[in-house]
Amino acid sequence: MADVVPVRSLGVETAGKLYFFEYEDHALPEGCFRIQTLYTGLSAGTELTLFKGSNPYLHARWDEQFSAFVPEEPTTRFPVPFLGYMESGRVIETRTPSLRIGQTVGMAYGHKTGHMADPRQEFFAALPDDIDPLLGIYVAQMGPICANGLLHAAADLVGHDVRSLGDGVRGRNVLVMGAGVIGLLTALFARHGGAAAVVVADPAPFRREVAARLGFAAADERDVWRYCKESWSHGGPDRGADVAFQCRAHSASLHEALRALRPQGTVIDLAFYQGGASELRLGEEFHHNALSIRCAQIRRVPRDLSFTWNRARLAQETIGLLRAEGQVIRDHIITDIVPLDDAPAFISRLVEDRRDFLQVVFRMPA
Repeated sequence: MADVVPVRSLGVETAGKLYFFEYEDHALPEGCFRIQTLYTGLSAGTELTLFKGSNPYLHARWDEQFSAFVPEEPTTRFPVPFLGYMESGRVIETRTPSLRIGQTVGMAYGHKTGHMADPRQEFFAALPDDIDPLLGIYVAQMGPICANGLLHAAADLVGHDVRSLGDGVRGRNVLVMGAGVIGLLTALFARHGGAAAVVVADPAPFRREVAARLGFAAADERDVWRYCKESWSHGGPDRGADVAFQCRAHSASLHEALRALRPQGTVIDLAFYQGGASELRLGEEFHHNALSIRCAQIRRVPRDLSFTWNRARLAQETIGLLRAEGQVIRDHIITDIVPLDDAPAFISRLVEDRRDFLQVVFRMPA
C-alpha cells in the first residue's frame, strides 16, 4: 500500500484559463478504495460555464436549508480545482470487501488522474466485464441524468406505480429537443423503452446528422412543431407529441417543445439554463393547450418513487442501455478522445473555434 500518491486535477484558475492542480493522497483508510482513472468525460454544458465565468454558483450561494439561491454570495470562487463528473477507473488498492483490485468502476469525481473514495459517502457503480471502460463514463452520473428524465415522464403518466423506465414512453410519440449528449442518450433511452416514434430536433446540421445516423427522425428545431402536429394525430385538433424531453439550454427550445405537444402534454425539462427566458411565451401554447413543464433534476427523483428508484437503480438502467446501444454510442456520440495533458489547450480551442463536437473524453497517460 502506498503512503503517498500524487494526483493531478484539471481545474479553472480564473475565467478563461485552465490549469492543473496537484496534490497528494495519503495512506488508504479502512473501508476505502483507491482508483486509477482510465477515462474522464467532458460535460461541456456545465463545465464551460465555469470556464467562461457564467456559472450561477460563481455569483450566488445555494442555501441548502431553504433550497434557494442567495444572490451576491458566491458558492464557488476561482480557482476551481476540480471539474467534471463522468469518470471510469480501475481499483488499484482496496480496504473494503465490496470491491476487488482490478475491478472497473464508474464514479463522479472530476478530471483527475486518480481518486481515493469512501463508499459510505460517495456513489460508485461496479462495471460488468462486458461494458467497455470508455463507456463507463456514463454510468455514475450522465446516464442517470437521462434515465431520470424517463422516470419523471413515467411518474407524470402513471403516478407512483412506476414498474419500468419505459412506462412514460412505451407506445407513445416522443420529441427530444437538443441533439447534444444528453439529448441523444435520452432519445436512446426512449427507443429502448419502447417509444412508438422518436424525433430529435436541433438547429445544428451536424447534430441532426448524428441523430439520423443513430436511426432517429431528425428535424430543425424551428420546424419540429409542424412535423409533430402533422405526423401525430389523435383526432381533430388533438395533434402533436405525447411527451417532449427538453435537453437544450435555450428558452427558445423550451418554447418550441411546448408548441410541438398535443393538448395537455408535458415537457420533461433536463436543461440547465444560465440566463432568463425571454423567448418563452407562457401566454401562447402553454396556456391555450393546458400544457405542463416538469423539471427532472439528477439530485431528485419523483417524490413518490424515492423508495423504489434511486441513483443506483438509474445506474443499472444505464448499464442496460450501454449493453443495447454501446456500439452506436462509441461510434457516433464520442467524437474526441484526447490525452488529459492536452486538455487545457484542447478546451480553449473548442471555445475559440466553435467547431462541431459531441462527447469529448480525456484519457490518462499509458
